[in-house]
Formats: sequence, C-alpha cells, structure tokens
Amino acid sequence: MYTAAREYCPPLGLENLKVTDFQLHASTVKRYGLGAHRGRLNIQAGVNENDLHDGAWCAGRNDLHQWFEVDAQRLTKFTGVITQGRNSLWLSDWVTAYRVMVSNDSHSWIPIRSGTVDMVFEGNSEKEIPVLNELPEPIVARYIRINPRSWYEDGSICMRVEILGCPMPDPINYYHRRNEMTTTDNLDFKHHNYKEMRQLMKVVNEMCPDITRVYNIGKSQQGLKLYAMEISDHPGEHQAGEPEFRYMAGAHGNEVLGRELLLLLMQFLCQEYLAGNPRIRHLIRETRIHLLPSINPDGYDKAYEIGSELGGWSLGRWTQDGIDINNNFPDLNTLLWNAEDRKMVPSKVPNHYIPIPKWYLSENATVAVETRAVIAWMEKNPFVLGGNLQGGDLVVAYPYDMVRSVWKTQEYTGTPDDHVFRWLAYSYASTHRLMTDASRRACHNEDFHMEDGTVNGASWHTVAGSINDFSYLHTNCFDLSIYVGCDKYPHENDLPEEWENNRESLIVFIEQLTNGSLLTGENKEAGDPLVIKVS
Repeated sequence: MYTAAREYCPPLGLENLKVTDFQLHASTVKRYGLGAHRGRLNIQAGVNENDLHDGAWCAGRNDLHQWFEVDAQRLTKFTGVITQGRNSLWLSDWVTAYRVMVSNDSHSWIPIRSGTVDMVFEGNSEKEIPVLNELPEPIVARYIRINPRSWYEDGSICMRVEILGCPMPDPINYYHRRNEMTTTDNLDFKHHNYKEMRQLMKVVNEMCPDITRVYNIGKSQQGLKLYAMEISDHPGEHQAGEPEFRYMAGAHGNEVLGRELLLLLMQFLCQEYLAGNPRIRHLIRETRIHLLPSINPDGYDKAYEIGSELGGWSLGRWTQDGIDINNNFPDLNTLLWNAEDRKMVPSKVPNHYIPIPKWYLSENATVAVETRAVIAWMEKNPFVLGGNLQGGDLVVAYPYDMVRSVWKTQEYTGTPDDHVFRWLAYSYASTHRLMTDASRRACHNEDFHMEDGTVNGASWHTVAGSINDFSYLHTNCFDLSIYVGCDKYPHENDLPEEWENNRESLIVFIEQLTNGSLLTGENKEAGDPLVIKVS
C-alpha cells in the first residue's frame, strides 16, 4: 500500500448497487435482514421491523470488535467514507465514532493514523443525515473496513455506508474492462442547476430551431419558471390526428436523474434528427413531444446545494411550501367510485373527463402553485400518453395509484384499461437494461421481478390525488410513473451509464403512440375500456 496525491473520488457504488452483496462483509449480524448486504447508503427498510429488508447493517453485539468491510475487488484509491444510521420508523440506531482500516489481503489491516495515533472519525448524531469524513490522505488498497468505536447510547451498532474511491488502472483484468459501461453519444453528461438547464435548452433550440420550441408553463413558489421543450415538425402547432406526448420529471426535487435524462433526450433527439436518423425523424414527424424536466425547481435547488451524496433520502423532495406535488392533485377516484356505488355513472356522473371539484379550485385549498401550473398545462394540450419520471427504485408503476377498498392498504386496483396500462409499463421496463434482469438485486425492500419490472401503483403504496390517476380521469391521458434508478441523485460519473440504461426505453415508450394501440375507437361508455380519440 502507498499514499498518493489528494484527489476527489466518486462513490464506489454501494447505494447504486454497483458494489454487489458479495463484496460486503461484517463481523457479526443481528439477523439476516440486518446483514452486511443492507449496509448501503440511503437504503430503505420494509414496512415491518424484523423482516428480510431492514434499513442498515446491524452488528450482533455491541462491542469494540465489530466491523463492516467492503471488498473493492481491485486496488482502489480510497478518499472518504459516508455514513448514516439505521432507517427505521421505530428504532434509533447509529454509530457516533469509528476507525477506518485498509488491507490488501483482508487479513493484515492497517488503521488510518494521524502520526502514530489511530484516527477516530466523528460519525452520526441522528439516523438519516449522511456524514462525510475525508481521509487525511488518499490511500491505495483493495479492502476497507469501518470499526465502530461508539454508538448512540440507547441503540445498537447500525450503519449505512458509502465509500469514496477511484479504481486504479487494471488493463489486464478482462472482468473489470468487460463490465465498464461506456457510451458513444456525445452529450452533456453533468448535473445542471437551474441556470445551466435553461442555457442547455436554449442551445438545443438554437441547434434545431425547426423542430424545437422552449416555453414555460408557469412559475414555482420562489418564482422560477417551469420550462418545457416541445419537439415536433411543426413546433407550437397542434396538428389534427397527431398525438401529443409528455415526459415530466422532478416532482420530487431530490429525484434528479429524470431531470438529467430529459435534458439528455432533448440533445439526443436534436442530434439524431440533424444526422438523418430515420427512426427519430419518423418519431418527430408523427408525434408532438413535450419534455418538462423540472416540475419542482425549488426543491431541486436544495438538493443540488448539498450534492449527490450528502442530501439523504428526502432533502428537496417537497416544494418550498412543503407540498408533495406527486400527490397534490384532486382525488377524482373517490368521486367516481362513490358515484358508481350509487349507480349514477354515466347517467348523472361521467366516468371520463371528470371535472375538478369546486373546493379544490378555491384559494383556501392546499395546492402548490406548481401543481396548478401542471393542471393548466394538461388542460391546454390534448396529451394522449405521458411518463412521470421519478427516482429511488427501478420499476414502472401504472394506475390506479389509489386502493378502492377503504379497508385495505394494498390491493390491486386496476383501471378499465388495465391491459393497456400493463402493456405500456412493460414496453418501458422490458427495454430498460436492468428492470427485467432476474439476477438484479432489489433496490430496497420490494422485488418486482415477478411482474417483469412493473407494478400496479395501488398494490405498491396507495395514495390519493396522484398525477397519474388525475391525468387519466380528468384528461383521458394515460400516465405512468417511471422509477428510473435506485439512486435518486446519482453521481455525475454515473450519468453516461444511466443514459445507456434508459435511452432505448425512453424512445420505445413514446413510440407506443405511433403503433396504433392507443389510437382507435371512440371515448368510453360506462364500464368500457377507455380508448383515445385523437383530434
């Protein structure tokens, strides 16, 4: 082992699962659900304690001999450690101080020292806010071990961890070279703050003025314009018979991957159109595409200020006034279902284009200005299909998002168009590089392999007033929530790989509008499946 000049290194990938379960080890574990494989930054626990998916690694004993170890599988320049406590609704467990040791063989360990004294790093003071400790000097080794020295007095030794490190060049190791993801697309792979996002959209518009238009749908609570880009062969004009599509991202401001994917998609569609790509030219000629990369720019600014590794799971999620946009829309489900129970549909109450309740339109209703802007945007444009890009998992969720039975919290509640929604969800999931991979580890506590990377929203976690349910019932637009990555805020170095993971899916999902599956028939009658009539 040897020390090297200081440089910043990205995460090894405990949070985004690049580091496999087999690379994580521990001295002891309290039980399987708290094993070393659960010691990943920002991992979320299952609903019940004592299950197989708890929210940390927890040692089997509380003493000074416990450790959590990461095998980088190659010589790596380690530069820092990030820790959290245990994710739990009921328990408070975290480590307040720890030592760091490194090894090349996992038998002989060298502690990080200041002079001749082992360094003790300050850990966490609560369970959710990540704490970064940089090593005094980068050190090259294969293994790194964290040895807790003190912990919350009323709790146990529990940790969630990320390691910062730069893999050393290894040109002769075929395994590592084979698994390194590269992309040939010449795009701007970085995180864009508000000013940079606006500038990038302007640059794309100037590159492709004949097929793009930048406009805004309103403002955020702090006065930031909600910019969207239209991509069409006749920008600014709705053409009869041409379906309208939308992607939205960033309703939760800290889920930033969707934002960057839409900025990358803008660039890609423009470049490929100019290059004469027949598939992309056909898509733009036959579809009017709208991309809204940041619904909640105020929340994004909070997350961006802290950075990708230190924001935790929730900082920036809500609007400036504390509203979750994703669940801030009118609950039309209850209105419809109550009317159906009273045999009032469709004679007295419609089962589509359901109007917004008057109470929701009043100034006293708790509705974010961003939500009102999105509703006005939906009502202005006859969208047929949409994707709401979110983060923190890898799955496509389709309506309904609300359980119909008041006595159950998780129950499959499908729409009359359940078969269409399931196909749309599968069209994205099946073309994603990882969503339907049976060997892929679940992000947190739900395994969606049995449903091919898709899930009915109500059977996952029921919510009232979701974007998707409102869009379907109020505007007849098929909207789905697309969770594009386990890591809500991936490091900039991971953006090229995330683009490769999602690029084909982003395009295939739009192409569902041009294959005729959503564009036949008339609007639905009572109890009949909804089919879209494009005007």
